[in-house]
Amino acid sequence: MEDFRSLGNFSSFIIDYLQSEFREDAFWNSYLQEFNPVEPAPYAVHLAIFIEPYLQFILDGKKTVESRFSSNRCAPYEQVNKGDLVLLKKSGGPIVGICQVSTIWSYLLDSESWREIRTQFTEALCAEDPEFWASRQKASFATLMKIRHVRTTKPLDVKKRDRRGWVVIKRASEIPFSNK
Repeated sequence: MEDFRSLGNFSSFIIDYLQSEFREDAFWNSYLQEFNPVEPAPYAVHLAIFIEPYLQFILDGKKTVESRFSSNRCAPYEQVNKGDLVLLKKSGGPIVGICQVSTIWSYLLDSESWREIRTQFTEALCAEDPEFWASRQKASFATLMKIRHVRTTKPLDVKKRDRRGWVVIKRASEIPFSNK
C-alpha cells in the first residue's frame, strides 16, 4: 500500500506504475513518457475520490463531465488544467482508473451559473436525480471538467486518511518531478 502523503515520492511511484501498466496503450504510453524524472512535469497529477454510482459511470463512459462543488476555493477550483492526469480512486478503496482533463469550466455560483450548469451538463454529469442538486445547493464554487481517455487500472491501494475529495499530487512544471 503506497502512502500518498509524501507527494514527491508518490508522484514518481504513480507515474512509474502507470508507465508500466499502459506501455501497450498508444495514447497513454506517449502521454506518460512526457513525465521525465529530470524535467519539469508537463501536466499536473490529481487524485479524485469517487462514490458510486458516479465512479462506475465514468469507467463505463456514461459520465463524461466530472464536477466538484464547494463552499470555499479548494482544489480543483482554479487548480486543474487541460491535459492534466486524474487518478480515479474509489472512496475507501483503491485507485481503479485514470483519465485526462480536456476542458474546464470554473464558476463562482449564482442563479445564472446554476441554471447554465443544470441546462448544459445534467446529462453529461449523470445528475438526473434531484438529490444530486439538492446536496450541492449551498456551494459557492464549481469546477466542471470534460474528461477523456478513461482507462481502468489494476486496483492500487493507497493510504489516504483525510476527507479531501480532490488532492493535487503534483503541479505542472514543479521541479524536480521525482525525488529519486
